[in-house]
Amino acid sequence: MVTTLNPNLLLAVPLAPLVSSLIAGLFSKVIGRYNAHRVTILGVAIAFAVSVLVFINVLNHASFNGTIYEWAILPGTALGQSSLKLEIGFLVDSLSAMMMCVVTFVSLMVHIYTIGYMAEDPGYQRFFSYISLFTFAMLMLVMSNNLLQLFFGWEAVGLVSYLLIGFWYTRSTALHANLKAFLVNRVGDFGFLLGIGLIFSYIGSLNYGEVFAHRDALIGAGVLWGTQWQLITVTCICLFIGAMGKSAQFPLHVWLPDSMEGPTPISALIHAATMVTAGIFMVTRMSPLFELSDTTLSFIMVIGSITLLFMGFLGIVQNDIKRVIAYSTLSQLGYMTVALGASAYSVAVFHLMTHAFFKALLFLGAGSVIIGMHHNQDMRNMGGLRRYMPITWRSSLVGVLSLIGTPFFSGFYSKDSIIEAVKLSHLSGSGFAYFAVNASVFVTALYSFRMLFMVFCGHERFRSLYHTGYEPHEPPWMVTLPLVLLTIPSVIIGAIAVGPIISGDFFSRGVVFDKVIYVNECHGALREMAEKFHGWIPMALNSILSLPVWLTLSGVITAWFLYVKQPNIPAAIHQRFPIIYTLLANKYYIDKINEAIFVKGTVIFSKKLWRGCDVIVIDGLVNGSARAVAKFSSIIRFLQTGYIYHYAFAMVIGMLGLLTLFVTLKR
Repeated sequence: MVTTLNPNLLLAVPLAPLVSSLIAGLFSKVIGRYNAHRVTILGVAIAFAVSVLVFINVLNHASFNGTIYEWAILPGTALGQSSLKLEIGFLVDSLSAMMMCVVTFVSLMVHIYTIGYMAEDPGYQRFFSYISLFTFAMLMLVMSNNLLQLFFGWEAVGLVSYLLIGFWYTRSTALHANLKAFLVNRVGDFGFLLGIGLIFSYIGSLNYGEVFAHRDALIGAGVLWGTQWQLITVTCICLFIGAMGKSAQFPLHVWLPDSMEGPTPISALIHAATMVTAGIFMVTRMSPLFELSDTTLSFIMVIGSITLLFMGFLGIVQNDIKRVIAYSTLSQLGYMTVALGASAYSVAVFHLMTHAFFKALLFLGAGSVIIGMHHNQDMRNMGGLRRYMPITWRSSLVGVLSLIGTPFFSGFYSKDSIIEAVKLSHLSGSGFAYFAVNASVFVTALYSFRMLFMVFCGHERFRSLYHTGYEPHEPPWMVTLPLVLLTIPSVIIGAIAVGPIISGDFFSRGVVFDKVIYVNECHGALREMAEKFHGWIPMALNSILSLPVWLTLSGVITAWFLYVKQPNIPAAIHQRFPIIYTLLANKYYIDKINEAIFVKGTVIFSKKLWRGCDVIVIDGLVNGSARAVAKFSSIIRFLQTGYIYHYAFAMVIGMLGLLTLFVTLKR
């Protein structure tokens, strides 16, 4: 029996972070520094506690789909209804309940971590206000029951990320990075808005339930405006372009590595549980539409494959510890996108969940290293830190083992499920995708353990940077406590969740689907995976002889040999293959291509538009009319002599003209 959740209880989830953000931001001088973190942590803790309660109720078959506030009512729709409601509403099913728990838990860990990391920063209160606002925006996105609210959360997340990436606004690099993120996301958002517009124009509603109920209208519409493009394909591709921007898929990925200019806590929040996961969530939520277009699914799979493989290569040559983790995020987002293309939506969201925990752990661990190294981020200046930072070392090791898909760790269960789903897919592009997901297993293990070995093992290269007697140190407990807490789900959450997600009915608890697309009985590949699944222990044991595990082991051994046993070999490889290294170091020159084509092209086009429209047309009309008036005035001025007899003569002539006209008309 399905029960309805209390809407007032649901309101507490997004409103608690919002209220705490406003208090910390608007009344920062009144409440002081320490009360700013207390009130924001309390707000996010309330949101997390309520989210857990909601999640438990959803497991017991509770749900909610309803309006919270009507914003406007428009007359007439394409469905023939009397009115269209633009509303704020919540849809809470198993998908959104899981996302609520992930977002609030990771955000809570980041809030606690920030107390130690930003302790000496002058923008302490402002930062807490921003990250609480960020949490509110993401919660509004995942809890929405209509495209209007989804778009509000979508744009709010982008706006707050702009503020956070450029938090240290006195740095020119931070300003460049947040502007880059803002502009690249506007490209994706334009496509997303077009997709929403097409849905509204043909279905006449923005509510998920009504859109899915009338999704056949998009198929029945056939081609788009007389072209050869199927409307459903164009609509879904436009929606996915929005996901490409938010979830940083090639070629709209360029903003994500530069977002490292923001403080480390926000890097963890953006990369783990908020902004970059928005696109994956949106495609999963809109899966009833995406399932109608195999062309779109193949396009999604190919884009994800390119992202996961080629962005992984870039992680191998990075020396900034945060950028290595940033490129691993791009690669893991590619895994999720490939799963979406294979219609394995539940598996994609499963990896989203496990990735959120171990990626937050890795970023916060990197921040701990940065604190211990006096804010030095270059891995070439580190080495041997496990002796001085044992908690950070052990937690980072757990994060890396989960990232590379080590059996029995959380990342293994979700990543291995993606590889299996792609293997069973028969869509166009699945062959390339299967190669990419397997090759990336080796690449991920290589750059991940390269980072681990360069930072925590080998010679202590930091001795030459600091005064005699300096030693790195473990940060205070506010920094290490979130690391310890995040190691727990990074190890066990995969084993707990893999059964209900792969072979169970966890995602079947939807309330707006006539027939849920992303559960096993509706999808051949997932059904076959469920038949092969016999528990989390057999799954891990059976994988030991599989190709991905051996590729992972090969990557670890290669990293050990190159960066511990023979650390001179990487330099020799750089000298031997300078073209490849230069290509990777310059990130395939994509930034320079964008600057040459789009930035400079836009400037040139704008100048031509200015000359053509402003100078010739607008200025021409204004100046031309002014010259015409001046010319006419110069002629008229000869009639204005100032002599009375001239005016009297003109009056006589006028009178004669009127009389002549009158006599002529009389005849």
